[in-house]
Amino acid sequence: MRIALDSNLLVYAEGVNGAERQRAALEILSGIEAEDIVVPIQALAELFAVLTRKARITAQDARAAVVNWADAYEVIDTSFATLIDAMELVASHKLSSWDAVILAAAAGADCRILLSEDMHDGFTWRGATVRNPFGAAFQIG
Repeated sequence: MRIALDSNLLVYAEGVNGAERQRAALEILSGIEAEDIVVPIQALAELFAVLTRKARITAQDARAAVVNWADAYEVIDTSFATLIDAMELVASHKLSSWDAVILAAAAGADCRILLSEDMHDGFTWRGATVRNPFGAAFQIG
């Protein structure tokens, strides 16, 4: 089963929001086979922004972190078709533009799950279901 990651899971795994959240994120990731994980390019862009702005690490170190994630998992590019789908999500379901791009990319890559705490847990669009990995009832499968 293909599973997409939102930027918040990556941010937490990088330790930006403290050691407890980092441990939780890394535990979640360790429970998933690496070949099942995909990362939308938008999530990597958001990770870079958070690392350089919020965490205030250098652009070079943030770039290295992003490249490490891209080396670890398959990266989903954002196409024009993804943008069209994202705009439909914004118009029809009131998602933020950037969340919509991530969900549209996940659905376009045939992911069954998008791990995100930013969107409505359980929302399903074109076969991709948003799951909050930090929720009390979270389980894969």
